[in-house]
Amino acid sequence: MFKTIQNAFKIPDLRKKLLFTLMIIIVFRIGSVIPVPFLDRAALATLMSQYAGDNVLAYQNMLAGGAFQNATLFAMGITPYINSSIIMQLLTVAIPALERLAKEGNEGRKKIASITRYVTVGLGLIQGTAYYVFLRRSAIIVSDWRNGGYGVFSCAVIILTFTAGTALVMWLGERINVHGVGNGISILLFAGIISRASTLVTQLVSFWQMALNGQTKYFFFVPIYIVIFFAVIWLITFMNDAERRIPVQYAKRVVGRKMYGGQSTHLPIKVAMDGVMPIIFASSILSIPATINLFVKAESGFWKSFFDFFSSSSIGYMIIYFFLIIMFAYFYTTIQYNPVEMANNLRTNNGTIPGIRPGRPTADYIAKILSRITLIGALFLALIALLPLIYGKISGMAGMSLSGTSIIIIVGVALETVKQLESQMMMRHYKGFLD
Repeated sequence: MFKTIQNAFKIPDLRKKLLFTLMIIIVFRIGSVIPVPFLDRAALATLMSQYAGDNVLAYQNMLAGGAFQNATLFAMGITPYINSSIIMQLLTVAIPALERLAKEGNEGRKKIASITRYVTVGLGLIQGTAYYVFLRRSAIIVSDWRNGGYGVFSCAVIILTFTAGTALVMWLGERINVHGVGNGISILLFAGIISRASTLVTQLVSFWQMALNGQTKYFFFVPIYIVIFFAVIWLITFMNDAERRIPVQYAKRVVGRKMYGGQSTHLPIKVAMDGVMPIIFASSILSIPATINLFVKAESGFWKSFFDFFSSSSIGYMIIYFFLIIMFAYFYTTIQYNPVEMANNLRTNNGTIPGIRPGRPTADYIAKILSRITLIGALFLALIALLPLIYGKISGMAGMSLSGTSIIIIVGVALETVKQLESQMMMRHYKGFLD
C-alpha cells in the first residue's frame, strides 16, 4: 500500500489529487475541534464521560471521530449523509417513481443525488435539534447574552451551526470525489475513525500499567489483544477480495459479416458483498434500549434488568446481535441483487450458465448461490463484530475505542483507495497501438 502511494506521488496529476485529498482531511479535522458557542466545556466533558458505552451517543461519537462528544462544528459528522443514502436506497426499491429515475442513467443518478443532499440537510437539522435539546436538558448551554436564559438566539446559533457543519462535511466529501482520490464520504469516515487510534494506544498503555501495578492478568491479555487486532485486519483483507465466480458462456452470433460472442467468462459475487451495513443496522437497533436508559435511568426492578440485558457485556445482547447481523445481511443482499433481473440480462446477451437452462432455472440457481454466499459473509461480519465484545468480557478490557465495525471501515476504505490509485496509475502508463 505504501509503495503504491509512493509511486502515485511520482505522477504529477495524481500527486495533486493526493495533496488535495490530504488538504480536505486537514480541513475536516480542524472543523472537528472547533466548538459551537454557548456551551460550558467543563460540564460537557463531565457529561460525556458518563455516557460512554453502547448507546447512540457513543456510536455517533465513533463515526464522528470524537467530534460529537466535544459538540464541535462537525459533531454530526457524516452520519446524516449515510442515513440519507440508506433511506434513498431503500425508497428506490419501494417507490416505483424513484426506481424509474434510477434506471434513467446518469441524469437519473444526478437527480437522486440532489434529493439525497436535501434529505441530508434535513436529517442534520433534526439531529442537531435533538442534540441541542439533550444539551439544554443537561444544563450544558450557558446563558444567552441577549436575555440571560435559553433564548431563541442561542438555540438558533447552535442548531444552525450543527446543520451547517453537516452540509459542509457533505460538500467536502463531494470535493474529494471530483478533485481527489477515493470515495469522499468514506475517506472522511476513515479520517474520523483513524483519529481515535491514539485513544486506543492510550488505553493499551493504561492496561499495561495496571499489569505492572499488580494486575498480572493483563501481561497476557494485552499482547493477545494486539495479536487479535492484526489477525482481524488480515482476515478482513482476505475476505474483502474473496468472491464466488459463476461461469458464464456466451453463444456465437453473426451480425452482418462479423461474428460476436463465443467467449467464456464469469459472474463475480463478492463474499463480503454487504460491507459493514448489516453491522451498522444491527448496532443502531440494539443501541435504542441503552439510549432510552439515558433518559429514564432505571436503577432497580424489572426495567433495570431489561436494560442490563441490552448491555454489550451480556450474553443475550451478543446472541441478538449475531442474529440481527445475519438477518440484515440477507435483507441488504435482497435489495442489492435481483436474481430474475440478472438471469434476464444474461438471456438478453445470449449468455448461459453451463448446465443450467436459461430463464427461471438460471434465476433460481443464482438465488441459491447468493443465499450461500450471503450466509458466509454474514457469519464473517458477525465474527468481526462479536470478537471484541467477547474478548472484552473475558479479559476485562471492555470499551476499547476501535470496535470491529471501525476496523472493517478502516481496512475497506484503505484497500478501495489503493485499488483506485493502482487503476489510475495503470491507465496513465498504458500505451495504445498508436503510441
